[in-house]
Amino acid sequence: MRVLVTGASGFLGGAVARGLLDAGYDVTVLQRSASGLPCREVRGDITDRQVVDEAVSGIDAVIHLAAKVAVAGDHAEFTRINVAGTSALIEAARAAGARRFVQVSSPSVAHAGSPLVGAGAAPANPMTAHGSYSRTKAESELIALAADAPGFAVVAIRPHLVWGPGDEQLVGRIIARARAGRLFLIDQGIALIDTTVVDNAVSALIASVEHAEEQAVHGRAFVVSNGQPRTVAELLTRMARAAGAPEPARSVPFRMAWLAGFVAERAWRHHPRGEQAGDPPMTTFLAEQLATAHWFDQRETRRVLGWEPTVGLDEGFHRLAAWYDTLRSPVDA
Repeated sequence: MRVLVTGASGFLGGAVARGLLDAGYDVTVLQRSASGLPCREVRGDITDRQVVDEAVSGIDAVIHLAAKVAVAGDHAEFTRINVAGTSALIEAARAAGARRFVQVSSPSVAHAGSPLVGAGAAPANPMTAHGSYSRTKAESELIALAADAPGFAVVAIRPHLVWGPGDEQLVGRIIARARAGRLFLIDQGIALIDTTVVDNAVSALIASVEHAEEQAVHGRAFVVSNGQPRTVAELLTRMARAAGAPEPARSVPFRMAWLAGFVAERAWRHHPRGEQAGDPPMTTFLAEQLATAHWFDQRETRRVLGWEPTVGLDEGFHRLAAWYDTLRSPVDA
């Protein structure tokens, strides 16, 4: 099968492309910067129809990961990349004769802020999702699933908080905060949340391509996780410990964190460096994520996709610590 992976210069996108190559697939990647992968590569913007047409030429299936991922920023840019980009890719893939399309989404598309305890994949809702990323990912998921049709099978996969060696999106930011003395808990970090070791996210996405045309799969959304909910305190502590960074030693009330996020979001809108300043130190969305339970019932996902995670959290943390060990110089060690 000839598979296009978008966003392959990112942590998960690159891992998915490598997983497909290792499994013997014919892989093409599309992203703006070089991926460094030994496969056909198309570089450019996901909203550029000429670039997208080149990428989908001769493709049987698409795994769409390219997205603007941030907790703050210009909403119009989220819309351009996440919504318009998805629409352009679907249109081009269908016109080129691709038969399978996997939209990589997020559980946040159906999270309105209340706890999710043993939840399934509720419908995406741009009106209730919090933050520009979640709202535009909800819109793009709805667009993708609406395109499901005979001869063009679409499935949405929502991996939850993917992490592992080399991850800068989640682990890297946590470690940076820890080393700067800014890693803290909210409400003692007692909220239970699911995460996904990157190996398991990769195998789930490959399984979704393989099973996309089955009646029980196409046209639907599925949450993917390790199925091992842990407290926020345990997860942050073990990530910091793996990197040899200070563990979180203080906690603040949720209300205080939420208000700090509210103020920071508005201050960042007028930051002189604009989006070059990165994400604010706290946002209302981040406060909710760190203080609210969100873990998911994985039984149907595993049954329908014929998939099981193979790397548990303990092994994941062991691999993370080993990776950080390789980064330390002999003097540091």
